[in-house]
Amino acid sequence: MRIGGHRPNDEPDINLVPLIDVILVLVIFFVVTATFEGRSALKLELPKANGESTQAKDPLDVLVNAQGRYFVEDREVIRDDAASLKATINEVGGRDRNRAVMLRADARTPYQAVITAQEALGQLGYRQILLAVSTPTEKKAASK
Repeated sequence: MRIGGHRPNDEPDINLVPLIDVILVLVIFFVVTATFEGRSALKLELPKANGESTQAKDPLDVLVNAQGRYFVEDREVIRDDAASLKATINEVGGRDRNRAVMLRADARTPYQAVITAQEALGQLGYRQILLAVSTPTEKKAASK
């Protein structure tokens, strides 16, 4: 006598839940990575000015975007206060206080953010602070 002989055959199946979890983690990783990469390529609309342009050898770049956020070279300053800005400038810029600093601020940047950056640079001992502006010839070349 066969007990349990009426049992249907088990059909094999593939559990897709772990595969979906792995794919979701990979998608999140790529989205976060793409977000950080986008921050390093800031698009600033520089204020316009007519006049003579000056070039400095290997200046330290300090950027201020339209929202008043600070970036030193390719590093974003976490907080918007002068102490955080000075700490990041010290880390990235090193000890050379004779190095020129190129301050690039968006045309829509709050004026206080630019003054805070200049004050932080002055307190650290930087004396050669250059302000980046776009000239009419640069504007025409960028639009072509």
